[in-house]
Amino acid sequence: MRASFPDHFSAISDNYAQFRPRYPEVLFGYLAATTPQRDLAWDCATGSGQAALPLAQFFSRVIAADASAQQVSKAAKHPRVHYLVTSAEASGLRPASIDLITVAQALHWFDLPRFYAEVERVLRPGGVLAVWSYGRLQVAHETIQTLFDRFYDHIIGPYWPPERRFVEEGYRSFNFPFEELQPPGFALTAEWPLHHLAGYLRTWSATQKFMQAHGTDPVSDLLPQLERHWGNPQSPRMISWPIALRSGRRP
Repeated sequence: MRASFPDHFSAISDNYAQFRPRYPEVLFGYLAATTPQRDLAWDCATGSGQAALPLAQFFSRVIAADASAQQVSKAAKHPRVHYLVTSAEASGLRPASIDLITVAQALHWFDLPRFYAEVERVLRPGGVLAVWSYGRLQVAHETIQTLFDRFYDHIIGPYWPPERRFVEEGYRSFNFPFEELQPPGFALTAEWPLHHLAGYLRTWSATQKFMQAHGTDPVSDLLPQLERHWGNPQSPRMISWPIALRSGRRP
């Protein structure tokens, strides 16, 4: 990791834990089926445990680690999940001890050569590294989607960190020095009322940077526009995000 890791989320860890979408269980079932054993998984850059908890349905033990103590402090407890505050590149885990390493929506923050060396060190032979990102949200309403895209690209667009482009491309330009698998397609889905969508938009690093620069909340400006087309704001609408998954096996 860099000398000082880019911590965009500790200050909003409560909202991050509450409003970020949850990954589909079928994703973790697929990943578990690719591993030689189901003893120990490491969810690296766990945030507040969004991937660690579903992993515990398939593995005897899960180590959920993040460099942000504030994020880890907001994670939900589980008897098979052990939380650590440690970096991706120097985990302190035992050599050849891990069956599956997962990195959800975080690989773009890592020092990749150092992280891959750590993966080689801690993965068991035949173990799997799985990294994924999820792209721009999709709403099945043309006008709402147009308003959202304008917000994403033009209102907060200049405030996205440069690493965001790697999320958009699904990490396809990244070196991935493992025997790459060919996973099926996955997506996140959620049914959210308008206030939950607003909470989610406020967890974005670009939204937070806009607020710091202007002293105003761009989501509050967007909400009246969305309300005109949402219907009852308490009524949930279906939202989806495509998942871009890359996974590979250690020889």
